[in-house]
Amino acid sequence: MQKEKIFEQLTKQIDKCRTCRLCKTRNKAVPGEGNLKAEVVFIGEGPGYNEDLQGRPFVGRAGDLLEGLLRIIGARRNDIWIGNVVKCRPPENRNPMVDEIRSCKPYLIEQLRIINPKLIIPLGRFAFEHFFPAGKISRDHGKAFRIGERIVLPLYHPAAALRSEAVLQQLKNDFRKIPRLLHSDSEEIIAVTRHPKDENQMLLI
Repeated sequence: MQKEKIFEQLTKQIDKCRTCRLCKTRNKAVPGEGNLKAEVVFIGEGPGYNEDLQGRPFVGRAGDLLEGLLRIIGARRNDIWIGNVVKCRPPENRNPMVDEIRSCKPYLIEQLRIINPKLIIPLGRFAFEHFFPAGKISRDHGKAFRIGERIVLPLYHPAAALRSEAVLQQLKNDFRKIPRLLHSDSEEIIAVTRHPKDENQMLLI
């Protein structure tokens, strides 16, 4: 079955999902969107107010900023794929709970498997810690980690950059590393040995 058909079926499952409490408060699920052949995927924490209304990830001011950052490296939104750790908006934008993350985890695993990107970019503290529980976005942003054949590059969330000029400048600087990481075997990439019992890093297989 073609990649597009498989992804379409998965998206329909997400739209109808009722495996956790978030289905009771959401307006629309936000499965994610973009190029299924993308070398780069961006993963945020979860949908916000505008995303919940439209059923699309990273819309509004944060989405506008992300598109502006993509233009810096000569890319467009339809060149990449964008998703979230959880597919439905937590009430009042609170952090997702453990069981909510667990419910959404199979969807993210399957999406990454289908797309098979070279570079995964967690946006913000929560998304980064989902992949690397011991990670700290303030310390590790802009550092590239290799797990198997994939590279993980944690960046500040665009929403944080909207609140701080210093964070915005750092985000721009880190963003400029993306083309180099895609097209060279850079010595700056930190190799990570995946422990077989580390369920979070298993997401990257």
